[in-house]
Amino acid sequence: MKKVDVVLGLQWGDEGKGKIVDVLASRYKAVARFQGGPNAGHSICIGDSSFVLHSVPSGIFRADTVNFIGNGVVVDPVILMEEIRGIEAAGVKVEGRLLIAKRANLILPTHRVLDATNEAHKGKGKIGSTLKGIGPAYTDKIARTGLRVGDIASADFRSKYEALRDWHLIQIEALGYKDFDISEYEAKWFEAARELLRFDIIDNEVAVNRCLADDVAILAEGAQGSLLDIDFGTYPFVTSSNTLCAGACTGLGVAPSRIGEVFGIFKAYCTRVGSGPFPTELFDETGETMRRIGHEYGATTGRSRRCGWLDLVALNYAVMMNGATSLIMMKADVMNDFDTIKVCVGYELDGKPVHHFPYEAGDADIKPVYKEFPGWKCDISGVRSYDALPQQLKDYIGFIEDFTGVRIDIVSVGPDRDQTIER
Repeated sequence: MKKVDVVLGLQWGDEGKGKIVDVLASRYKAVARFQGGPNAGHSICIGDSSFVLHSVPSGIFRADTVNFIGNGVVVDPVILMEEIRGIEAAGVKVEGRLLIAKRANLILPTHRVLDATNEAHKGKGKIGSTLKGIGPAYTDKIARTGLRVGDIASADFRSKYEALRDWHLIQIEALGYKDFDISEYEAKWFEAARELLRFDIIDNEVAVNRCLADDVAILAEGAQGSLLDIDFGTYPFVTSSNTLCAGACTGLGVAPSRIGEVFGIFKAYCTRVGSGPFPTELFDETGETMRRIGHEYGATTGRSRRCGWLDLVALNYAVMMNGATSLIMMKADVMNDFDTIKVCVGYELDGKPVHHFPYEAGDADIKPVYKEFPGWKCDISGVRSYDALPQQLKDYIGFIEDFTGVRIDIVSVGPDRDQTIER
């Protein structure tokens, strides 16, 4: 029986998962999203064409690959259908290759309003939500009041929708939020929900396990990043789902024993969108240079990403929590022109050394402890073999491997498929 291999981000998201899933998908007959929603923005560059995927798995551009949207995902029919139409317009066949879990929860128009209401109510304490309604949709899921994709085909779908919508409107009114009108989006929402029925709406837990039993290998695609996990991330500045490898089990309906390789993706530096702790964040020209060269702007929100040096304490924590078996370094080419590259190897918390990622990360003033490396000072975007990489970069890679205890098997030197070095 085949296994489910998992690819996920080891930082605060935006690590480059879309590109790597697209590269790895050539080896799998099935790719599956297991959590998150349209707050994801997985960028894929194929020749002169580029795509940003929010809900559709990144294996959709591999013609012989089937793609699952798992039960752990939350789905906005409007956003999903707009995305599908864009993919189809590029000549990619989606129907028959995209399978959607009946148990995946729906994002209602009022979920988006609740998201904005909650952020406005928090004032300076806002968490930096993408305002796509993801958090409120997961709240309803846990409260057992949500609607699911499988409900769309039911005879009483409209009345179920209206009951939940009206409950949301009561909450919104109680919080004093009045500046909204859902009528136009609601009409689009029902049209998109009906259109979803032209795709295969399935019991994904049965289909996924049948694939494994039939010796079909599956690549599970995570969204956001490990440090945004609802339980183990920098709470409360986190997402609303389990972004760790364990989330693939509950988000697809597979047993832990069915998990195989765990590919952990990280950038050669760190970024973060929105609020929350970021020990190695740079507020100087170096950070701005990273942002400019790396085009560090959110694929979903367009917001500028905060930039800083690689944090090995946080990376080690993510490696441990996921049981990563292989590491993938992204955007090494962004560091081409730096004279010196720093990496965080420890923290000082209240004047005392700390070598783990602490619970207090969200509240305390953490001072990073750095080790410096000489930069490679050359353009590596055209390099296609590991041996041809500059020694300074190989030394940097070797140090990270020694620190984490996990081999870096892939180094990305640019956004395109072919700018990927496998060792």
